[in-house]
Amino acid sequence: MTNLHYEIVVAGGGHAGAEAALAASRMGCSTLLVSLRKDTIGQMSCNPAIGGQAKGHLVKEIDALGGEMGLAIDRTGIQYRRLNLSRGPAVHSSRAQADRKLYREYITGAVLNQGNLDFLEDAVVDLEVNGSHVSAAITEGGRKINCRCLIITAGTFLNGLIHIGRKKIPAGRMGEKPSLGLSEKLIALGFKSGRLKTGTPPRLDGKTIDYSRTESQYGDPDFPPFSFRSNSINGNKAICHITFTNQDTHRIILDNLDSSAMYSGQIKGIGPRYCPSIEDKVVRFRDKDRHQIFLEPEGLDTDLIYPNGFPTSLDEEVQKKAIKTVIGLEEVEFTQPGYAIEYDFFFPYQIYTTTETKLIEGLYFSGQVNGTSGYEEAAAQGLMSGINAALKIKNEKPFSLLRSEAYIGVLMDDLTTKSTEEPYRMFTSRAEHRLYLREDNADERLFKYGYKFGLIAEEHYQKFLEESAEQKKHRQSLKRLFIEVKKLPADFLNNGRTKITFEKALKVPGVGIDLLKEYDDALAELSGRILKKIEIEVKYQGYLERQMREIEKFDKLEHERIPDNFDYAFCKGLKTEAAEKLNRLRPATVGQASRISGISPGDITVLTIYLKKFKEGLRVALKEKEH
Repeated sequence: MTNLHYEIVVAGGGHAGAEAALAASRMGCSTLLVSLRKDTIGQMSCNPAIGGQAKGHLVKEIDALGGEMGLAIDRTGIQYRRLNLSRGPAVHSSRAQADRKLYREYITGAVLNQGNLDFLEDAVVDLEVNGSHVSAAITEGGRKINCRCLIITAGTFLNGLIHIGRKKIPAGRMGEKPSLGLSEKLIALGFKSGRLKTGTPPRLDGKTIDYSRTESQYGDPDFPPFSFRSNSINGNKAICHITFTNQDTHRIILDNLDSSAMYSGQIKGIGPRYCPSIEDKVVRFRDKDRHQIFLEPEGLDTDLIYPNGFPTSLDEEVQKKAIKTVIGLEEVEFTQPGYAIEYDFFFPYQIYTTTETKLIEGLYFSGQVNGTSGYEEAAAQGLMSGINAALKIKNEKPFSLLRSEAYIGVLMDDLTTKSTEEPYRMFTSRAEHRLYLREDNADERLFKYGYKFGLIAEEHYQKFLEESAEQKKHRQSLKRLFIEVKKLPADFLNNGRTKITFEKALKVPGVGIDLLKEYDDALAELSGRILKKIEIEVKYQGYLERQMREIEKFDKLEHERIPDNFDYAFCKGLKTEAAEKLNRLRPATVGQASRISGISPGDITVLTIYLKKFKEGLRVALKEKEH
């Protein structure tokens, strides 16, 4: 057996693995990324897009912490769109269609050209544990890689099984073998596992689609980069199209449900509630006459089309028959059938918010292995794993984010306190403080951490500080500048005033920062990003102030830590169910404990009383020891 030595080993080269490996190596640790194929690092296994509702927030936060995803999509996107602009700024989200090949090549290049980072074409199938600490990763090729930290980001490869109708194919994704043996080893070590399912649509030959019968969807011309470190984006170079299923489509699907792997009972894993298969949509929403399908190009130098909205595990012939009833797709040809994939995951109550496992020190889980769904959720976890593994190597304090600080904080808190029994997807509705956790201010919230860890370069951090100072200065200037009331919308009630401050004018419905900058040269010179931040701060000042007060109250509970050795069985008055859940989930703080399903306010009151007694007992014991 060949022996290798690295401080950190990352198993899996998807979105989580790439971010983990890049972060750890950039923080100065010798890192090895182990994945089956070099040419699939950063592969988009499903839809060729980054961002979307709440997912765009995650991408901005990954970028502000020094991750790569935002930079990658700025360089390789082919259509960029802003979502939910008719609603408030809390839910404004960015989404970009990517060139699948270019995106993969960009991430591959970032990984292979990174210092302190090596790559090995192999698969981690086993691990060694010394006491309660991971000590080595064992590969399928017979290599033993000694390490102090191991990050597992296996995605859908853990005992992956593809379903196309009644056909079963052991695979991690189409054309790639699954990872066998690692799940069994982790279960033997005491980890609790489950089975999940996800699906993907067929791939279509764009040359056989009649686009004249579909609706064209164009990108937004004024799209700000995903990355705070980018000056520009790749640009809108592709057109997407929209079409719809119909009653004929639905009839074919309903008549052939027995050929669906999901409806035949062949699949045991639980599928994603918020991204159901087309057969699931047709069954659950029988009152709907049609369902939307987005025809998304997979790249600029290919005719492959991804029909977003048509994931399926129906028999291949049934898939073809059904999709040919869709407007514009009557003559369409398949290049690959749609399929469902079943895979192992490990219940995420078994990890800390740092992604380190509670059972084995130095072992980290990231991505779909924790039950999440989506590139962005995976990348966020991978980044947290890479940062925390590097901090462990440096013997520094671990890093986690509060729910009030970031969507990443919400993600990790939800996973560790609520766990999950179905694929977890991020939504803005999951964040209590979403008006504060906006896309536009992710740099204000998180740049300090990225800079502290050495993942944000000095030049970018200094530029951020300069922009922040400019923003603050011009925000204050709005209180001193005046505009004539006659220049405001005609329905503004001026109460006899002839002038009001820019600040008050900006709070008038229908008045935006673009109007005000016409009357002040200094404002007109500011970047659109700074102007937008100023506008949001003024228009939503009252709501933001109230939210910050709520965050202050929230943070008191978040900083009330629960000792690792605290025994809930001694808390008299705590319901049996509550004690069992608290002992199983082991929340780090009282705030986390309060969010566990089934834990009542009364249980938290009892917990805080006994925590106080426990900590007082520790203080007394320490004093006696000193004397």
